[in-house]
Amino acid sequence: MIPGTGVLYTVSTGLTKGWRASIFAALGCTLGIVPHLLASVFGLAAILYASALAFQVFKFLGVCYLVYLAWTMWNESGAIHFNSKPDTDGYGKIAMQAILINILNPKLSIFFLAFLPQFVPSGASSPISCMLVSSVIFMVMTLVVFVVYGVLANQVRQYVSRSPGMVQGVQKVFSGLFLAMGVKLAAMER
Repeated sequence: MIPGTGVLYTVSTGLTKGWRASIFAALGCTLGIVPHLLASVFGLAAILYASALAFQVFKFLGVCYLVYLAWTMWNESGAIHFNSKPDTDGYGKIAMQAILINILNPKLSIFFLAFLPQFVPSGASSPISCMLVSSVIFMVMTLVVFVVYGVLANQVRQYVSRSPGMVQGVQKVFSGLFLAMGVKLAAMER
């Protein structure tokens, strides 16, 4: 029930950079789950789960990246400028940050390792096909839900943008949430 880092990133992008940017964040978050889904389907997530060292290294990289995102968001706090031309060059950067958020989240592999097998019928002739179909359905649902989050955040942006102090406060809160997610991930046990 608690939103993950991908949701936080998409919503914060929708609030601070607009609906187009939030769609790229949603797309990046969705693409960032692909390696975890494939690892789960082909059994590599079991290695991550079984190897304490691999999990800790993966976790450490994820924590570092979340702290980096918190730091950059804290430093970029400022007013939203509606009259400026959209920075279309920044969309690739937004998508790449979103991809990295999910790639560096070791909980996703473990989640999919536990989640996907539940949707394979016991007599399935090709369990891998069933898991791949379930993975595609999950990715489409993730993309749709994240786009909705981003677009709704953009709607709230119209109200928040009237107060530069509120904009800075919102960005500081999201920065703190990314830091809190990093601390939570650092404290997480396998």
